[in-house]
Amino acid sequence: MIPLVPKLLFMGKSPFFPSLEDQSATLLEDPNAPSQLDGVGVGVGVGVGVGVGVGGGITASQTAPLSSPSRSSPHSQGSETGERFSRKVFVGGLPPDIDEDEITASFRRFGPLVVDWPHKAESKSYFPPKGYAFLLFQDEGSVQQLIDACIQDEDKLYLCVSSPTIKDKPVQIRPWRLSDADFVLDASMPLDPRKTVFVGGVPRPLKAVELAMIMDRLYGGVCYAGIDTDPELKYPKGAGRVAFSNQQSYIAAISARFVQLQHGDIDKRVEVKPYVLDDQMCDECQGQRCGGKFAPFFCANVTCLQYYCEHCWATIHSRPGREFHKPLVKEGADRPRAVPFRWC
Repeated sequence: MIPLVPKLLFMGKSPFFPSLEDQSATLLEDPNAPSQLDGVGVGVGVGVGVGVGVGGGITASQTAPLSSPSRSSPHSQGSETGERFSRKVFVGGLPPDIDEDEITASFRRFGPLVVDWPHKAESKSYFPPKGYAFLLFQDEGSVQQLIDACIQDEDKLYLCVSSPTIKDKPVQIRPWRLSDADFVLDASMPLDPRKTVFVGGVPRPLKAVELAMIMDRLYGGVCYAGIDTDPELKYPKGAGRVAFSNQQSYIAAISARFVQLQHGDIDKRVEVKPYVLDDQMCDECQGQRCGGKFAPFFCANVTCLQYYCEHCWATIHSRPGREFHKPLVKEGADRPRAVPFRWC
């Protein structure tokens, strides 16, 4: 287990929660719609029933902003430069006949920007196909100016936009606050990467504190939650990580494999997997049988939960009852991926 010390919180790097590399610009308007991370195969074979009582409730006093252990956190990427928002802003409910130039003209008064939407280059369309787009501002200060011009209705922001046939249509403006990317319950708590899960398909509006509350309510023992953001624009990519303080909660989460995220307008089933590291030695031989190289495979079956080199994987998983376990490896985007394993 790795202790979390205050110095680590401000270094901009974490030895156990590296940020994810951006793989796709596919972002969806519907918070419950599938993301680019949905449907990724899981190599988890669960054969043990786990009963977990709900505990460790999150109180209002615990939701004060704390420094983050994540490399992709706002504390390492934003606060040093005074930034508070991602330069990428969601705008939804656009008039159906508004084109890219008209969207640009509607928001240019806040500063230089580019208008984008998923698969824009491939579709070669001048109109956002699903009634929403993303505003990519050159300067972060433009986002604050946009927010100041909006009308607030409960917790949502709106701005009136006109098209050739519709005048002053309220459209939703959804900025992303950098401080919402991480949530630590207690900065003095140790965070164990081997008790951490990867959550794929996280709806973009969901904040880290909301993810932490949902997972803590379901499994208990949550000590950290983070929303993965792209390194340039610091906008959510549709994935997150949750660290638990105990093995029981961790096993319960990976045994479930899927979880229903419900919060406000969000109601979506997402996938939960072990968070796979790429700098672990084989738990069986400690590198003696693989020349001291890091272990490429992780077995997520609850009877194993260990890292293996190729030699030790073949040896251990030739035993009766383990031959059907599937190894997980770390993908380029840090997503754990099941791989076929052939016997030599």
